Amino acid sequence: MGITVGSNQETFNYKVVSQFAIVTVLWGIVGMVVGVILAAQLIWPEITFNIPWLSFGRLRPLHTNAVIFAFGGSGLFAASYYIVQRTCQARLFCDKLAAFTFWGWQAVIVLAAVTLPLGITTSKEYAELEWPIDILITVVWVAYAVVFFGTIMKRKTKHIYVSNWFFGAYILTIAILHIFNNLEMPASLWKSYSAYAGVQDAMVQWWYGHNAVGFFLTTSFLGMMYYFIPKQAERPIYSYRLSIVHFWALTLLICGQVLITCSTLLYQTGRSHWVLCSP
Repeated sequence: MGITVGSNQETFNYKVVSQFAIVTVLWGIVGMVVGVILAAQLIWPEITFNIPWLSFGRLRPLHTNAVIFAFGGSGLFAASYYIVQRTCQARLFCDKLAAFTFWGWQAVIVLAAVTLPLGITTSKEYAELEWPIDILITVVWVAYAVVFFGTIMKRKTKHIYVSNWFFGAYILTIAILHIFNNLEMPASLWKSYSAYAGVQDAMVQWWYGHNAVGFFLTTSFLGMMYYFIPKQAERPIYSYRLSIVHFWALTLLICGQVLITCSTLLYQTGRSHWVLCSP
């Protein structure tokens, strides 16, 4: 499935885009159904018949992970793979690696759907998954970065379209956030302990939490909007230069807020540690 590009008879890889788009709808339905069940439990606590793996505490992290990472994440894979090909006028770098990111990400989601209701969790909000799944996420995300940036390297256009700046920032930042927040010491196959303790653990967790919202749920979706809104309006971006200013202003603002918060926490605890707040 593809279209002809220029005179090179090269086709875009729409297969992986379609796969991610389909599961986006599927996981969106699943995540929102779980959300409705959780809302009902607030009124009728015994609606799930006091089954442990259907309790509020078990289903709540399942809901957030399903909506953010299964629904939102799959949508971002689909959109970024589509947009980077269209704006670079080049096929995705390494089809097999792109296919691996699809099946690998679905494996992460299924493992989360099994382990979270069973109570297998690190207890870190938005980072509940245990260390074997964290390793799989890292491998998939590195593959994602290789595919995305590899496509930009082989682009046939002179400049890098602004959407790809937003996608690139989100990919790099989420990689750093995931690795540093999930540094942990395994105690068994499905149990680990954070490498941080006390206020440092809380600080690193919400350095991750804040920037996860800032980059996974904000920066990346702005990348989508910078492509699809002009496309639907059939008009170019009002000011391309201003869009680049927007990119840097948003990126520095998100990281700057966290730097101030982290610095305050460190000052109050009487410790002097360097905190990494941006790539």
